[in-house]
Amino acid sequence: MQNVKGTADYWGKEQALRQRVQQVLRNLFELYDYEAMETAMLSEQELLLSKYAGGDEIVKEMYRFIDQGGRRLGLRYDLTIPFAKVIALNPGIELPFRRYELGKVFRDGPVKRGRLREFMQCDADVVGIEGPEAEAELMQLAVEAFRQLELPVLLKWNNRRFLGELLESIGVQPGELLSVMLTLDKLDKIGLAGVREELGVKGLPEQTVTALAGLIERKSPTFGELAQAYGLLESSGAGEVAAMEELIGKLGLEAVCVFDPFLSRGLSFYTGTVYEIVDATGSYSSSLGGGGRYDAIIGQLAGHEEIRYPTVGLSFGMESIMAMLAERPFTLPAPAAMIIPIGGMTVEALSTAARLRAAGLRIRVELGKRKLRKTLASAAAHGIRYVILIGEEEARLGQLKLRDMQESTEAMLTLEKLEAVLLAASAPDRP
Repeated sequence: MQNVKGTADYWGKEQALRQRVQQVLRNLFELYDYEAMETAMLSEQELLLSKYAGGDEIVKEMYRFIDQGGRRLGLRYDLTIPFAKVIALNPGIELPFRRYELGKVFRDGPVKRGRLREFMQCDADVVGIEGPEAEAELMQLAVEAFRQLELPVLLKWNNRRFLGELLESIGVQPGELLSVMLTLDKLDKIGLAGVREELGVKGLPEQTVTALAGLIERKSPTFGELAQAYGLLESSGAGEVAAMEELIGKLGLEAVCVFDPFLSRGLSFYTGTVYEIVDATGSYSSSLGGGGRYDAIIGQLAGHEEIRYPTVGLSFGMESIMAMLAERPFTLPAPAAMIIPIGGMTVEALSTAARLRAAGLRIRVELGKRKLRKTLASAAAHGIRYVILIGEEEARLGQLKLRDMQESTEAMLTLEKLEAVLLAASAPDRP
């Protein structure tokens, strides 16, 4: 037996760390007043293959099949299209509407560190806000999430409308914009030479290729420099960038949120601001998250292209975050105590455990047949400081023997006093 390539099983320390990361994100989503949502993993292929969905780059990685009823179905490849479907199917939802979702998605793509074929995404989306306030709030959320995870990041951002205006100003035709954007988006991955080579085989006019080369050879150009140089100071895209840049500055996010004029992200549905989160140290190459504005999808999916649903989303890459955290020391949270029944006192042990668990304490009961010495050694190995022994003598006295493994001491206590000791000991670790 072996796992399907690109899938994984999680348990022990790794699963505990995954749950801790997810809890950090879930807590933040709720602090920002996003409502929990759970969408279906299966969708009609027609929806997932729609020209309004992910585009050719992602559709080719979609898992597709036909069920026993002859329906052509697919597994979701992100959480955005299912969310857009929910809004399109429920036009009566009060706007603005904020949701978050943590769930598995599936892509039949290349497998590498931090990139699997079955993986977890953690998304937040808001529909009904024109912006740029919606984007700014999600940027705040992302910055705070990685601060709590103690991961240094940069949030690179751009505006697809402005990038389109920039490319058109140097001769890229509307039908070629998306293809050129996808190539420029690879600049950090394949370098200047790789981008020039890829542009050279797209059949673009030589004059346009030369102009594109001049654009990408600029050293970290600012928005103002580009807008001035290419006559775009009064364009609609430039206006959106200027508003976003001003808001980022007023919120004190400019050290982390950095303008990147060539960023476009791979999905074709983005209509305005886009952003991508990367490791600030440069040691990890894959994206840690990203998102952007997609104002057209919901109306298009609902068959009402004339209706705009202004929408912004943010997605955290769980597997990439885990890949960065994997090398850090992490220990499983230890139980507050282990209860060991002696001489057939299993019922008493389980009853005691129930009382302590009701108080919010994590308790392990030894239900095996190991000798006491081995059980105590196991408790020590798992970092369990307190062991509770229940034998006939303890039962007769109506007390419990509490052994402190750290201090090598023992005491006979009533259940009430024992509970108080354990609660006091675990207080620093309790929410």
